[in-house]
Amino acid sequence: MTPPTPPAGLIPPRHTSVLLSEVVDALAPRDGAVYVDATFGAGGYSKAILEAADCTVWGIDRDAEALAQSADLLARFEGRLTVLNGPFGDMVHLLADVGVDKIDGIALDLGVSSMQIDEPDRGFSFRADGPLDMRMAQSGMTAAEVVNQLDETELANIIYRYGEERLSRRVAKAIVETRAETPITRTGQLAGLVRRVVRKSKDGIDPATRTFQALRIYVNDELGELERGLCAAETLLRPGGRLCVVAFHSLEDRQVKEFLKSGSGTAAKPSRHLPVQSKMEVEPTFRLLSKRVVKPSAEETAANPRARSARLRAAERTAAPARKAA
Repeated sequence: MTPPTPPAGLIPPRHTSVLLSEVVDALAPRDGAVYVDATFGAGGYSKAILEAADCTVWGIDRDAEALAQSADLLARFEGRLTVLNGPFGDMVHLLADVGVDKIDGIALDLGVSSMQIDEPDRGFSFRADGPLDMRMAQSGMTAAEVVNQLDETELANIIYRYGEERLSRRVAKAIVETRAETPITRTGQLAGLVRRVVRKSKDGIDPATRTFQALRIYVNDELGELERGLCAAETLLRPGGRLCVVAFHSLEDRQVKEFLKSGSGTAAKPSRHLPVQSKMEVEPTFRLLSKRVVKPSAEETAANPRARSARLRAAERTAAPARKAA
């Protein structure tokens, strides 16, 4: 999965898995083990894991189009790779349906994939005109329905919360004024509208970036899905099993950081004046593999500019009971 599209001429072919070697190193694949590539996409992590050990991988993706392109990998790793269609937040139930209840490692690559961004008809990109869709699973409310149906306050709150756009009220006002004249149904329409009311920043990031991010996150309930996925990982992982999460923006990374800090017992301690928690309440469910977030190398970002904002956090499951059922 990836951050916003880089400038023209810098787009890598198809989809390049970010921090690939770092994720595989953290997972430490071993023979006979079972792994989940919970955001399968083009199968980059799955391929690397399967090449690293004689193991089994279950790929999960809610985008049926991504899974439809996995025939070559399935043939190459027949009997060792299986793909399942569904959201990774439902992985406990998806895996239970195929008789799997415990696994040895999970890779999560958050956000939107290059394949989705680079296909204008999917409606994710503000650089190529297409229908204003943004649905990863191609079901549910589209981004066009959001911008044309929600009231101005709701739109402003979505754009501020999920896009961290300081001028969210200005953008929402412009959307409501525009749709009163004509419905907003194309990515080009929306991008042009935002660019008229938000100035280009000094770092060169397109003014439409934050609004498009906000709508995509809202349409796909990405933060809710992430919460469900993290809880599912805690439920599924065996003691010693490892979780690797690659995030591309601060909202996701902050959520992963807080989940792992809380699970590892490294979160800020409560006031000494509060009642002492029981041993069960404070028993760590994870051990952090690194106290520092892992970032891509200069070489990787030069080869793949979409990697520049990637952040990897990894942890190992302890034997403590999961904090809550997924």
